[in-house]
Amino acid sequence: MNHIALKMLMGDRGKYLGIIMGLTFASLIMTQQPAIFVGILSRTSSFILDVGYPDIWVMDEKVQFVDDVKPLQDTELYRVRGVAGVQWAMPLYKGMLKARLSNGTFQTCNVIGLDDATLIGGPPMMLTGKLEDLRRSDGVIVDIDGATGKLAKPALEKDGKPIPLKIGDTLELNDKRAIVVGIAKTTKTFQSQPVIYTTYSRAVGFAPRERKLLTFVIVKAKAGENLHALTKRIKETTGLAAYTQEEFIELTVTYFLKNTGIPINFGISVLLGFLVGAAIAGQTFYNFTLENLRQFAVLKAMGASNGTLLRMILLQAVLVGSVGYGMGVGLTALFGYSMRNTILAFKFPWQLLVFSGVGVTLICMFAALLSIIKVIRLEPAIVFKG
Repeated sequence: MNHIALKMLMGDRGKYLGIIMGLTFASLIMTQQPAIFVGILSRTSSFILDVGYPDIWVMDEKVQFVDDVKPLQDTELYRVRGVAGVQWAMPLYKGMLKARLSNGTFQTCNVIGLDDATLIGGPPMMLTGKLEDLRRSDGVIVDIDGATGKLAKPALEKDGKPIPLKIGDTLELNDKRAIVVGIAKTTKTFQSQPVIYTTYSRAVGFAPRERKLLTFVIVKAKAGENLHALTKRIKETTGLAAYTQEEFIELTVTYFLKNTGIPINFGISVLLGFLVGAAIAGQTFYNFTLENLRQFAVLKAMGASNGTLLRMILLQAVLVGSVGYGMGVGLTALFGYSMRNTILAFKFPWQLLVFSGVGVTLICMFAALLSIIKVIRLEPAIVFKG
């Protein structure tokens, strides 16, 4: 009976391919769009992960996410260092400053200032130069995307390619000279602005003069110290907000989920993919069943039970669902691979395979249910009518 079910399904190539394409489209949309969504959300906290070293981030209690800069007084650093359980605490500057390029244009950059003595919180990977070179006069390190993209020097010819920044090139940050001493690899950020690293003292010198310039205090706990207990102690002692790395990432991601239209936009895309896939697959599968009612009636007249016919329809649904799901997921993986060197955010965790798999399963159940109801109500006598 299974062989007969498959012969019936594949006998009409047009409808068979129509069901497959409908499920492929649904699977593709329900996998690709969430993958872009997850990629965008991961970029919102990429800076936190790139810093890496600290166990705890200390900041103004009104900060809502990592780019919501509310500076502190420099004296807060020493108050944090005085809290029991803190092994070390270092200053970290983070701000948006305009860089003046060699052709006179301006580009907003994300400037990171590291502790002058330890340089803790530097870029995760150096491509050229060394982190210690920041101690040179006016030294800065530029991320590779910025160096080859928005901060690149103009092409020498009219339609030529821009010339990437290299060690020894200069920029102007707030009318102050900055010399490139290294190129680094960083994780792309949500704002996709060039990232420039320098020392803390030089960063606050580049920044416009304000009474408060300290953005974060990054803290390393002593060995064996309970991080949640230490964050609570820092809050009580200093009156500042303190989060573990995981809590700060969660705070940032939650802000973007609640205060931007990103979830709604991608949610609508996924819902439309699901509905269109269900409509195409359900309608095509139902029409296929209608055209094969006589065959089902013959089987019923020959003694096939409703349970047997039910298994045949479910086998057909499982086959088209598996093929459509596999093709959709495969196209998503191919899309992600082709976009790996572009600015597009794309992240494909295994949970998305489960998500789209459940979606395709629901579509197939809906399509099979329409057919099952028709077949169960079928009278075998139909084969004897004209």
